[in-house]
Amino acid sequence: MITLEQVNAASTSQAAQLLDGLYEHSPWIAQQALAQRPFDSVAQLKHAMARVVAEAGRDKQLELIRAHPELAGKAMVSKTLTAESTNEQGKAGLADCTPEEFAKIQRLNADYNVKFGHPFILAVRGPRGTGLSRHEIIDTFERRLANPADFELAESLRNIHRIVELRLNDKFGLVPALGNLVWDWQEALAEFSDPGYAEKRQLTVTYLTDAHRSAAARIMQNMRDCGFDEVTLDAVGNVVGKYRGNGNKWLLTGSHYDTVRNGGKYDGRLGIFTPMACVRELAAQQRRLPFGIEVVAFAEEEGQRYKATFLGSGALLGEFNPAWLEQKDADGVTMREAMQHAGLPATLEAISALKRNPAGYLGFVEVHIEQGPVLNEIDLPLGIVTSINGGVRYQCEAVGMASHAGTTPMNRRRDAAAAVAELALYIEQRAAQDGDSVGTIGMLQVPGGSINVVPGRCLFSLDLRAPNNAQRDALTADVMAALESICARRGIRATTELTMKAAAAPSAPPWQARWEGAVAALGVPVYRMPSGAGHDAMKLHEVMPQAMLFVRGQNSGISHNPLESSTSDDIQLAVQAFMNLLDGLDREHQ
Repeated sequence: MITLEQVNAASTSQAAQLLDGLYEHSPWIAQQALAQRPFDSVAQLKHAMARVVAEAGRDKQLELIRAHPELAGKAMVSKTLTAESTNEQGKAGLADCTPEEFAKIQRLNADYNVKFGHPFILAVRGPRGTGLSRHEIIDTFERRLANPADFELAESLRNIHRIVELRLNDKFGLVPALGNLVWDWQEALAEFSDPGYAEKRQLTVTYLTDAHRSAAARIMQNMRDCGFDEVTLDAVGNVVGKYRGNGNKWLLTGSHYDTVRNGGKYDGRLGIFTPMACVRELAAQQRRLPFGIEVVAFAEEEGQRYKATFLGSGALLGEFNPAWLEQKDADGVTMREAMQHAGLPATLEAISALKRNPAGYLGFVEVHIEQGPVLNEIDLPLGIVTSINGGVRYQCEAVGMASHAGTTPMNRRRDAAAAVAELALYIEQRAAQDGDSVGTIGMLQVPGGSINVVPGRCLFSLDLRAPNNAQRDALTADVMAALESICARRGIRATTELTMKAAAAPSAPPWQARWEGAVAALGVPVYRMPSGAGHDAMKLHEVMPQAMLFVRGQNSGISHNPLESSTSDDIQLAVQAFMNLLDGLDREHQ
């Protein structure tokens, strides 16, 4: 094992020797990074080396990639791999492939090299460091073979940095124990999924289904195991854990545990488990802060089963709409019935009692996976959110005239789907005019459609977002005017129902500064960024100061997708940043 003090104190040649074997046959990377000594943390060293690669230029990057061996390739067969690669490929079981698996990997290697001109690079020890299965490796190989060349080059470099991160951990004897714990909690919670998805090994947890209730029960047990003083399930299904402090005020934190359909394991849930790990540490130390910590696992944020987005966090503001109780899901089950099935009181009196008094809270902080590619592209594990974009959502219907696809002339059709398709193209062009506005028709359905029938009805959704309210409202007005114009010209009737309207939520400057200090203390650069996605923090922003921390996602930061992922090392840094935030608040309130 080596120490950071040794690396900082050694001569350049001695320090380079200490870091030998990190980047495959490429000692120049560590050598150049050492010019930035002294390093305050191993995380800072990791980032310094990643920046050397980023600034080296395409030719040097390709040289680095080509210095790596193929997976289960000739070098492994001839036993000429480096000791590090031998260890990694061996732990992944690549030395024990069946003849069929070996032959498939050889075919994939050949196809990949023909397409990209360099070997396929994958951090086979995976996001947890314990290794991917051969099945996972082959699936990833096949998926990435379809990537564009520039994207795949960047993905190869990201995997190289992950390989190096794990090798550095080995050299320094570092184990991301809390990151592993949070990672394991999330994997375990993903065991619960709604019928129709569970059978396909897809993750879908919608409001108050049996899977949702099982997830809530698991979170409650995890909270009890962590040492929370009080763990309850409230009247809308939020899981609330309280760790008492020595003062009267509370720090509110948390995120949601429902998911989109066939979604990822980290969206929302990372923001529940990260502060839970901190409470676990405080309880183990028998340490009390001058304030309490209230972690809320919000029952509903995604609006997937009922048109009631932010129901969980909104209930804490007293914003539960009584009409929601009579809403029906796709199976005709009302929300009231779903609540009763889940053992909740389903009364407005009980729900109204959830309203919090903002005067009793210091503020609200939320940790969330980034859900985008930015942190990945700049090789940073954490980002500080400056503001959450405002947005609106609509459920819409276009009604024309169903008619025979063969006998209805093109100029006499009242095609509802074509009208919505035209609107989708308009949204794409209009949102691009702002640069940072976005617009999406994410759901488009022709009920009872037939291959030989002109669509007479089309159900569709609208999701419009912008970094400030004025820009959001201008985008919305233009889209609605375009819908009216398109429908009038095509002889279509359209209805729209607003299901969500959220104001932009800039971070409270003092709280953003606290996150910045917490991240800077880790020795990694402080990076500020807006959030294009909506979060529960948007609701709490209405009544108390809030600020968010983003955590880098893998696979180019993809989210709302089964490929959504993060590493236990990045999660470890998030937990440490949260603990740094708590320590800073402790000092402020002494």
